[in-house]
Amino acid sequence: MRRICEYFISILTIIISSISQAKSQDTLLIPLKVNVGLEVLGPVRYFTDKNTLSVEGYVSADLNEKLSVVLGGGYLDYQYSQYNYTYLNNGFFIRAGTDFNLLKPKKSLGKYWGGVGLRYGLSHFKWEVPTYSQTNYWGEASSSLPPEKSWGHFIEVSPGMRAEIFRNFSMGWSISLKMLIYAGSDKDLKPIYFPGFGKAEKRFNTGFSYFIVWNIPYKKIRVITKKEEPEETEETEETNRPEETGTPGFRQQSPGNNNR
Repeated sequence: MRRICEYFISILTIIISSISQAKSQDTLLIPLKVNVGLEVLGPVRYFTDKNTLSVEGYVSADLNEKLSVVLGGGYLDYQYSQYNYTYLNNGFFIRAGTDFNLLKPKKSLGKYWGGVGLRYGLSHFKWEVPTYSQTNYWGEASSSLPPEKSWGHFIEVSPGMRAEIFRNFSMGWSISLKMLIYAGSDKDLKPIYFPGFGKAEKRFNTGFSYFIVWNIPYKKIRVITKKEEPEETEETEETNRPEETGTPGFRQQSPGNNNR
């Protein structure tokens, strides 16, 4: 019973000392949020270009004041035509990864985000070439490529910014720097365009997105913004006078006093 009491007293002492130490430091209460975002440029583009319909959104959850986990996805319906062929592509994609807020807590305050995101993207789509024609020595020949289902893989780096416009509602933008891992078919028959990545003619691709975001606070954490500096200890009189190192109670004699 005595040992149990000593154990609880030790825990209580540690808790009290931790609280007193936290109070002596500069801290902020930062809200952690679940964020639900919708990309708005894709639907807007459809009114000016009926050949491309893109819908995209994401959900993220703050793990702390710096790090969030993100899961996003969307749908694409794309068609392209020129003088000798028509290309169609439609399907879904998902992106998963993390966001890193590079702003300091005193700047972000749980309302502002400026940093970079890392994503892995996976796309499942169907593409086809309903008609194409070519002219040679014997004349003009027409044919088609039947529908084919494929998977595409890519990685993405997304720097950007986001700010709270009013309570629990944010807006922001991001730039997508994408690298193709696999385009869904062999090198001689690649899709021209596929969901999530865009133009697949080259290994690298870029994009721009604008989001409106609904923020749902679920927790607050205390973040230390300035740690308490250790106080300088006063040096003792003995350490300030290194010459007085003789044995206490006896007076050191100079070598000249021993010669008589």
